[in-house]
Amino acid sequence: MERFVLAIVLTMLLAGCQAAPYATPPGQPPVIVYHPNPTVLPPGTPEQIWEHVVDVVDDYFEIAREIPVSQLDEVGRLDTVPLVGATLLEPWRHDSANFDERLEATLQTIRRQAVVHVSRVPDGYLVEVLVYKQLEVAKPMQSTGDTSLLRYDGSLTRIENPIAEQPLDEGWIPLGRDTALEQRILGHLLACREIARM
Repeated sequence: MERFVLAIVLTMLLAGCQAAPYATPPGQPPVIVYHPNPTVLPPGTPEQIWEHVVDVVDDYFEIAREIPVSQLDEVGRLDTVPLVGATLLEPWRHDSANFDERLEATLQTIRRQAVVHVSRVPDGYLVEVLVYKQLEVAKPMQSTGDTSLLRYDGSLTRIENPIAEQPLDEGWIPLGRDTALEQRILGHLLACREIARM
């Protein structure tokens, strides 16, 4: 019995706070759980909620900027660094939400960036997760010119300081939002918050 309990505890520690898939009877379509976006997290201190949001989002993306919710500031915002999508050869990464997304990222270069808004409401905290997806524009393969001279958008740009940081969106086409990953992050936020309340 002790070994069984130890095995369960070790499994929970290794798995973390990931939401378990819902079991469905054989021969029936899988149950799809939809979390409203934005969704409400249960009440807590602003520091606890912000730490929880940062901890979950950090499992998927590297965080670029944080404006945390506080006792004075009722609205918080978290921005992430654009991240090239996980491929079929990278099963340990969580930023590609399903097989189709992993296949797409394997066949072409896709990147994602998340923006999370947290605001205080009477019954808890309202959390909105927005994940934006972009496709890299292919460079000409038979080009004889220097790649530093190639432009993706056809416009002329004067670079005042070539050593300074360059725009991050050059060479990327927006593909809209990645709702599958938004749903996965929201599920992770809700599952971990429920476990923390027990």
